[in-house]
Amino acid sequence: MMTDNQRIHPANDLESQTKPTIPLYPRNTSKSDNRDPPIPKRHFPVRHSQPPKKKRSCCCRFLCYTFTILLILIIAISITIGILYLAFRPKLPKYSVDRLRIAQFNLSDNNNLFVTFDVTVTARNPNKKIGIYYVGGSNISALYKETELCEGSLPNFYQGHRNITVLNLPLTGQTQDATGLVSTLQQQLQEKGNLPLNIKVNQNVRVKFGKLKLFRVKFHVRCEVVVDSLGADNDISISDSSCKFKLRL
Repeated sequence: MMTDNQRIHPANDLESQTKPTIPLYPRNTSKSDNRDPPIPKRHFPVRHSQPPKKKRSCCCRFLCYTFTILLILIIAISITIGILYLAFRPKLPKYSVDRLRIAQFNLSDNNNLFVTFDVTVTARNPNKKIGIYYVGGSNISALYKETELCEGSLPNFYQGHRNITVLNLPLTGQTQDATGLVSTLQQQLQEKGNLPLNIKVNQNVRVKFGKLKLFRVKFHVRCEVVVDSLGADNDISISDSSCKFKLRL
């Protein structure tokens, strides 16, 4: 017999005591009894491989080496020239035509003109420490406009420091079919009273700096001379003379 103190309490609902569980499937996704839960996708960074470097061709490398060597040579030559210039203070030589004598100026029966000039040229070397070697391969010529009348050559010699050298040079020449040329020369003398001639000198030289003798260079000298006549066996009066000098390596 039950006492009054004994009471029967209703058993709590087991389902209500259970804690809510985390759903196996995320919300807003469909269930499937026969499929596994979806595996989230992982994104891996894409690595772009660099294209292989192209090797320089042999021709390109050869051109680079050649250019580098030429550049070094140019720099070395420039430095050498600069040092020589500062040490020796080079000055250009000066030339002048001081005298002109016509030994022969004859027109033959077959219209050939024979000309012989005796030309006196003065060469001046104003440098204190530079000497000039005049070597072979020289040429001096006398021209009227572009027509060569006669030619000759300079002797080989050495011109020392601050030296003045006077050269007496014979020039000879022959011009065929020269009737028109002689008529033009005579007409120029009658109308103008003078005759312009050009004296050209091409001379190979070697320049000496102190005790150092450099490679061969070429002097170009062009003198414009105005004379009063072309009579044979006469000293021709020179009314005007000017010379220009050029140097070519």
